[in-house]
Amino acid sequence: MNKVFLIGNLTRDPELSETNSGVSLCRFSIAVNRTYSSANGERQTDFFNCVAWRGLGENVARYAKKGNKVAVTGSIELRNYEDNQGVKRTGVDIVAQDVEFLTPRGQSDGYDAAPQSSAPQERKRASLQAFDDDSDIPF
Repeated sequence: MNKVFLIGNLTRDPELSETNSGVSLCRFSIAVNRTYSSANGERQTDFFNCVAWRGLGENVARYAKKGNKVAVTGSIELRNYEDNQGVKRTGVDIVAQDVEFLTPRGQSDGYDAAPQSSAPQERKRASLQAFDDDSDIPF
């Protein structure tokens, strides 16, 4: 079974393109933090190249941007190719079967977000008003 689940942040804006036969594909990469720290206390990060095909790829290109947090479900695919100097190389891609957008709409995770004040932002909560008149309640 070849199945992978990754949660990470996009390292760049997704790139949408088409094959010669007109099938759309989107390439993007995500940074995923490891669950443990190294001996000196630093946390390591892995970078994964991902590809999403057809409608899924179009949605990723339309709604995701650099810094957004996403969950990617898919499979690992190895591809062999020859570079410009004729050297045979192997590339590793995550072929996305599902991408879930985890960053709320209109919010960024800070890579290219506008600077914000250092004061913590307060969430507005609806205030409840007291209701003391029990005379109309039938029970």
